[in-house]
Amino acid sequence: MTTTFPFSYPNIYNNITSTKPHTHLTSPLSLLPNCTSLNEFKQIQAYSIKTHLQNDIFILSKFINLCTLNPNAAKMEYAHQLFDIISEPDIILFNYMARGYARSDTPLAAFLLFVRVLWVGIFPDYYTFPSLLKACAKGKGLDEGKQLHCFAVKYGLNDDIYVCPALINMYIECNDIGSGGLIFGRIVDPCVISYNAIISGYVRASEPNKALSMFRELQAKKLEPTYVTMLGVLSSCGLLGALDLGKWVHGYVKEHGFDQYVKVNTGLIDMYAKCGSLDDADSVFESMAFKDTPAWSAMIMTYALHGQGVRAISLFENMRKARVQPDGITFLGLINACNHAGWVEKGWKYFNSMRDEYGINPGIKHYGCLLDLLGRAGCLDEAYKFVEELPIKPTLLLWRTLLAACSSHGNVDMAERVIGRIFELDDSHSGDYVILSNMCARAGRLKDVIHLRKLMKDKRVAKLPGCSMIEVNNRVHEFFSGDGTHAEHRELHEALDMLFEKLKLVGYVPETSLVHYADMNEEEKEIALRYHSEKLAIAFGLINTPPGTAIRVVKNIRVCRDCHSAAKLISLISGRKIILRDVQRFHHFNSGKCSCGDYW
Repeated sequence: MTTTFPFSYPNIYNNITSTKPHTHLTSPLSLLPNCTSLNEFKQIQAYSIKTHLQNDIFILSKFINLCTLNPNAAKMEYAHQLFDIISEPDIILFNYMARGYARSDTPLAAFLLFVRVLWVGIFPDYYTFPSLLKACAKGKGLDEGKQLHCFAVKYGLNDDIYVCPALINMYIECNDIGSGGLIFGRIVDPCVISYNAIISGYVRASEPNKALSMFRELQAKKLEPTYVTMLGVLSSCGLLGALDLGKWVHGYVKEHGFDQYVKVNTGLIDMYAKCGSLDDADSVFESMAFKDTPAWSAMIMTYALHGQGVRAISLFENMRKARVQPDGITFLGLINACNHAGWVEKGWKYFNSMRDEYGINPGIKHYGCLLDLLGRAGCLDEAYKFVEELPIKPTLLLWRTLLAACSSHGNVDMAERVIGRIFELDDSHSGDYVILSNMCARAGRLKDVIHLRKLMKDKRVAKLPGCSMIEVNNRVHEFFSGDGTHAEHRELHEALDMLFEKLKLVGYVPETSLVHYADMNEEEKEIALRYHSEKLAIAFGLINTPPGTAIRVVKNIRVCRDCHSAAKLISLISGRKIILRDVQRFHHFNSGKCSCGDYW
């Protein structure tokens, strides 16, 4: 009787009765390429036991290698069990395990296993450290990463072409940007891989100017960039909102053939989206010969952030017709689209369908986006219940999202409950104090305002200043709230004063109720509002760009009601389009109206 591959046999372990080798049987190795699930892996292992090959080191290593290529929790547990079976594992087998853990949800388990293999006298090689350092980066294990750095120095591998970039990435991912920069700085002749590591690291650390500086240095050294380099550069342009620079990079991408990569085209969509150019993002998407899930998702998210909810949902329907499987990012874009349009029922529909129809478990961002949708729509009790009943422990992000909703709707009582939960986790963030203090001021609770300001002072919590950026003549200019009072901004100060006199003629009334300082009179409050960072950036753009040019501004916090009202009127009297990106979304101001419909 000929034995065949037993995928269809349940409980195959109970069927193993043979006690002699079956040399005529199919080799388990020939079956592995067709294996697609953990259950099939286990059946092949059972087959290897039946054919007396269960202790064959070569076969076991193949099992471990395949399990760790695209790991999940079950695959890593199975691979670890196989690793433990081997009486004398070598460093190659450990490297497979380290790679798998670096890609898994339990990355620091690689470090614990590393300690074990060192104990039994297995020594690391060139391939060991990159995977272990990636695991530390993913798990934010700075202490473990520093120990690995010491090991790399001990074994003389710290200057290796692959170890160095992994060290840079580890330090930057663990928020030690200085150490990452120092390692890069001591490389005598950095290769493109090292440049890619430092550029990507600076992007993740929200240091786009440093990333672009590294790209210019790479070009000066006549090194050939890779598509990874271009992804980092495009992300930097997006973070800065630097459209002109982004268009130059787009030209560079086409000239050097990087537009053949789907990831680069997706990066272009994301860059144009963040720079406020919806038409350019559309153009890139439509020109793509092949569109994968990330490309569709990027375009759906683009429409969502620009307040184009109908187009986002329409594109999702086209995605389904094209039989492209959505992922978590796709649904994040859809819920965001509902959020910015106030579509509560549709938001719930997509939130539920991602799990019920597509088997995608919601992540913290999905919970946060749906919570924001409920909060903006004024469903505060439902939002609070939603957070309380989450299957995960609520994070600071979720509580702060709810706090912002309480502020929007003036619910001080709920805000006090929410901030109590926030302070249990972190009492050092200035924004929390400012939101509650402003709410108390609007409610006339001046004693509470004084108490909160004293609390901030006692805890040495500094208020985060509003910052806005605008690109003019290929240079990004930064403005901070209050800069208009500085002597070096005298020309801008005067232009802004004249602009606001014109605004008052068309109905602008400063919302001085937003300024909560008892020692300020109405005129002083008006001046404080006038010199908000986005107003300074817009005025700078009006002075320094040709008539008819769109003005694009990026802000680090949410735009206030007064600046939103002023921007609408500035677009009316100047005949300019103003595209403002704040921490939440895009606002397209044109002819006295905003794309958000005053719902943001």
